[in-house]
Amino acid sequence: MHVHEDRRVIQALSVIGNDHLSGMVDSLGELIDHYAQTICALPPAEVYDELLTVRSYASGILDHVDHTSPRTDLVLATGRLSHLLAVAACDMGEHAAARVWCSDAERRSREARHPELEAWAALTKAMIAWYQGQPRQSATLSARGQHVAPRGTVVYAKLASQEMRAAAMAGNVDGMTRARRQASKAIATLPADAATTGALSIALSEDPPYTATSLLFVGRYREAVNATQRVIETVYQPEARQRGEHPSGYARSLLILGLAQAALGQLDESAAAGHAAVSGSRPTWPTMVLADKLDKVLAQQFAGAEQTVEYHARYLEAINAPAAHHLQLPRAVEDRG
Repeated sequence: MHVHEDRRVIQALSVIGNDHLSGMVDSLGELIDHYAQTICALPPAEVYDELLTVRSYASGILDHVDHTSPRTDLVLATGRLSHLLAVAACDMGEHAAARVWCSDAERRSREARHPELEAWAALTKAMIAWYQGQPRQSATLSARGQHVAPRGTVVYAKLASQEMRAAAMAGNVDGMTRARRQASKAIATLPADAATTGALSIALSEDPPYTATSLLFVGRYREAVNATQRVIETVYQPEARQRGEHPSGYARSLLILGLAQAALGQLDESAAAGHAAVSGSRPTWPTMVLADKLDKVLAQQFAGAEQTVEYHARYLEAINAPAAHHLQLPRAVEDRG
């Protein structure tokens, strides 16, 4: 966001806060709900800067509030803002900053006695570890988060799903199967009004989230293709025709589809999925990690093929585009040409 837009948000909060502290807390809650929805569609660096401005303002107010009931609500609001900052930092590949914000969210969660927030922070850390290629650490963080998360919540179901994906990457088929069963049970207990859009949501399909990715990592490629196609058809394509609130999630599903198709020897289909994925308007670090993986797989399995060369060129365009300049990409990705 532009600086003047940040200022308008703070001006509005200041006026409301001067009228009544509880009104300001309510306004922060509305802002948090707004950011939780838009963070998945806006450029992460843009939303990070605005969130940081609001988080700094909330911290200043918190320093001058006595130990009263509104203070607990304000502590929780600052923690939720910290978690959203961690999500935005993760999307940029700023992992040190993301971990700092996760730690703050966990601290605020305990102070406010709201364990669900701590569980969301654990999920963010688990996802960072997974995309960094550390599946055992990711599985440990996911399991730890489930001990904190209340049953019947979206975050509990997502943590179980993330543990499944981490176990699959580690080659632990039994652990993957157990976690998949746990995720399915958790999803079955979700309330009817569980969030299905935004940063604090779950994509409801025939399978738990990350099922296709898990099947891919344990070598069940045909099943992975089918599972990914179901997700795209039931979750992302209908949503894309409406508001397109999850462009990064859609791109990552396409890349998982491309990786599974490459493993089956389907070069045309794999390259087409890759092209569609990197043509998205919101590149993020997790997306580019998978895009790089597909680039390497195509180069290894279909070296010299026209489709491989064309995808590599399109991939390089994507990581060098102005929209991707804020991303902290791995050095190996930046240097390849």
